[in-house]
Amino acid sequence: MRLQQRSLVGELRIPGDKSISHRAVMFGSIAEGKTTVSGFLPGEDCLSTISCFQKLGVRIEQQGEEVTIYGKGLEGLQEPAEVLDVGNSGTTIRLMMGILANVPFYCTLIGDSSIGKRPMKRVTDPLRSMGVKIDGRADGQYTPLSIRGGSTHGISYRSPVASAQVKSAVLLAGLRANGITSVTEPEKSRDHTERMLAAFGCEVKNEGLTVTINGGTLQATHVQVPGDISSAAFFLVAGAIVPNSKLTLKQVGLNPTRTGILEVLKQMGANIIISNINEEAFEPYGDITIETSALHGVEIGGELIPRLIDEIPVLALAATQAEGITVIKDAAELKVKETNRIDTVVKELTKMGARIEATDDGMIIYGKSSLCGASVDSHGDHRIGMMLAVASCIASGETILEQAEAVAVSYPNFFEQLNELSEESPR
Repeated sequence: MRLQQRSLVGELRIPGDKSISHRAVMFGSIAEGKTTVSGFLPGEDCLSTISCFQKLGVRIEQQGEEVTIYGKGLEGLQEPAEVLDVGNSGTTIRLMMGILANVPFYCTLIGDSSIGKRPMKRVTDPLRSMGVKIDGRADGQYTPLSIRGGSTHGISYRSPVASAQVKSAVLLAGLRANGITSVTEPEKSRDHTERMLAAFGCEVKNEGLTVTINGGTLQATHVQVPGDISSAAFFLVAGAIVPNSKLTLKQVGLNPTRTGILEVLKQMGANIIISNINEEAFEPYGDITIETSALHGVEIGGELIPRLIDEIPVLALAATQAEGITVIKDAAELKVKETNRIDTVVKELTKMGARIEATDDGMIIYGKSSLCGASVDSHGDHRIGMMLAVASCIASGETILEQAEAVAVSYPNFFEQLNELSEESPR
């Protein structure tokens, strides 16, 4: 794909939150009754979740952003006749392991080549300690994974990493476990699972960094999915760094465990206004307006990292346009995403003229750099692809983006919206 420098002006509606869309389908599938979902993200990852639950015998109807799920409870799930293919979705495979811990039949989980490299023992280890039978490559470290659940007991699990996927898998396994199940994290990760469990009628207790459930049966409900702030992040950074730009992003999720991107951009000096906030929904949302801003370098680390881990690639791009030095630390988790995002970000932005270097747990970015067009590659990682597309908006000359199709995993109409905004901009 060929991309060029441009300015960006206008309004847009960000696609539905990927994390919430996954969970809406999963929770609706194991709930009693008919669950309806509005604002669903019809990206490849979330469609993989639908496909897996259909193979488990759940009737699911999907028309664009509207989904209807006819749940029969956990007991209504059926042993699949074929393997469950999660595609590129780490959320699907890790949360499904927690759900499958509750059913007394056999399943095999596979994914694409990227999933085959991602660490699974962070989930298989606590589930095994609950009594789930799991096997796989390297003793359950990598896919394919086989799982047979059905008889579990609650645990008090202290997770070595702040991971919503790990926390969610253990809590979901606790739905039918004997006794109490709790998860304690080193820092608070995103809390969509806890919020949605409560919305589906399950009692959830939050105390500091510990979340506890004592089993429960889910009841169908309606889920309104707000815009995905991780997807909005690319346009937020674009609005801040592309000259003569002003963007308003409508109905974006403002869950406090996800808004680290807004805090960091404000610290960097970005001109951001949040309006029309709705805090009555189980997931708050609002409109975000951002315009071209004079940015300066900051230090990003500590408890902020779990709240913006997916936004770090595009924050690194923002840092290339900030005066001074930006340090990103405590982000070693980036090494086990769809790609090693530390190395990949450094490699690709360096091609465009950025002064950036990798560290063991993050990056150091020296601003302000003038970027130039280059041949760059998403490496099959949707967030790298979108970050490089935003970089092309400020790069002199033409940028050629290889494997641009990876963006469809989370943002199917990203390039269409990017082109529409630039067409609206004054020439």
